[in-house]
Amino acid sequence: MSYIKQLKIFVRVYELGNMSAAARDQRVSPAVASSRIAELENHLGVRLFNRTTRSLQATEQGRLFYDGANSILSAIDAAEATVAEHTQSPKGSIFVAAPLGIGRRFIAPSVPDFKAKYPEIDVRLRLSDRHIDLTEEGLDIAFFLGVPQDSSHRIRSIAECERVLCAAPDYLEKRGMPKSGADIVKDKHDCLTLRFPGNPEYQWLLNTPDGPKRFAITGPFESDDGSILTDWALKGHGIVNKPIFEVAEYLKKGTLVAVAQETPPSSVFLGCLYPHKKHQDPKVRLFIDYMVAHCKGELEKLA
Repeated sequence: MSYIKQLKIFVRVYELGNMSAAARDQRVSPAVASSRIAELENHLGVRLFNRTTRSLQATEQGRLFYDGANSILSAIDAAEATVAEHTQSPKGSIFVAAPLGIGRRFIAPSVPDFKAKYPEIDVRLRLSDRHIDLTEEGLDIAFFLGVPQDSSHRIRSIAECERVLCAAPDYLEKRGMPKSGADIVKDKHDCLTLRFPGNPEYQWLLNTPDGPKRFAITGPFESDDGSILTDWALKGHGIVNKPIFEVAEYLKKGTLVAVAQETPPSSVFLGCLYPHKKHQDPKVRLFIDYMVAHCKGELEKLA
């Protein structure tokens, strides 16, 4: 088993080009990862990587060894998947990430039901609206709302979600009702934005009679937590751009009102990312299938 662990670390270090990233991916410390590479090099009697303080590059022997090591691990994955599917009793932990709105509304409430159905699978759920890197954070699955930017992972589609620009009646009474994105910019409306450190200038992509167009909006408040933006909007602090399912109850009650309806926001894609593997882990596939069906069912109720 220790040799397999060494191979797994080696393959991920080779693919990621970074010892710390590979350690996170395999959920061990950088020191343990470095130790396993050293043990493997001692066993083989060759250097697999050239290391400096700033870079890590595979040697010629490392490049040759990678193909064989990857084939061995793929064969092991295939064998384990076959056994797990035959016994129908997958076990182990799944590390999952999701945006706060999706996670709180759809994913988290159904985790106990999934656990009851598959008692030997443990779910480690992390909720955050910031950008999530599966590899860097050692995740098995990451749900997202928007446009996925990492094509090195597989994507499972769930639904296309309409968005709405909305604000509280108190805010509109003070600032007026904008009919379009142009009104929002011209009248310098307070826009509540989801922002993270290092983000470029924020824009809203709105559908105009001439096609989708980006509007550079501004506002006094921003946060990396989408639920805070909703709270601020409800308290009359500005206009928020939200998936309809997140604010449907407030729109129905009238505590939020749709604005700029001549130029509604473009829809966003709801889906999940998972690592591209030839033989997918059965417990990961079970979790994705379960949550995709659950999310689609919940969204249909809100339609």
